[in-house]
Amino acid sequence: MPESSTILLSNNENGDETRVDLGVLEVILGIAAKKVDGVNEMRGSLKSSIDKIFGRSNQGKGVSLTNRNGNLIADVYAYFDYGVNVPKVALELQKQLGLQLEQMTNLKLVETNIHVVGLISEDDKNNTKVEYKEVKN
Repeated sequence: MPESSTILLSNNENGDETRVDLGVLEVILGIAAKKVDGVNEMRGSLKSSIDKIFGRSNQGKGVSLTNRNGNLIADVYAYFDYGVNVPKVALELQKQLGLQLEQMTNLKLVETNIHVVGLISEDDKNNTKVEYKEVKN
């Protein structure tokens, strides 16, 4: 079965159903990920960099959701603060994203893959010329 860009939240006997686009769920997870202590920034893309120049923000950047036969799989690409315990922050990130999605939509993540793109030091935070580079997979 091919991957779907929407997922069914609810339906009833009248044939009415509520669906949500995966992009909306990515935004929810992107916002939740930035709130986890130790996460500095999410990985961006060329489009999100251009959007930032024009004052728009893409909250879902750094999160990619896949729906495989009703199973939600999240790939999270994040920059962590230098000096944090990476496994501890990654586990907390997995926990918080799962909780946030379940609280808001009653959906569960069956897999949450954390990709640490880089570490950001205090000097880098204070330097406005830091460039976040895209990692090619």
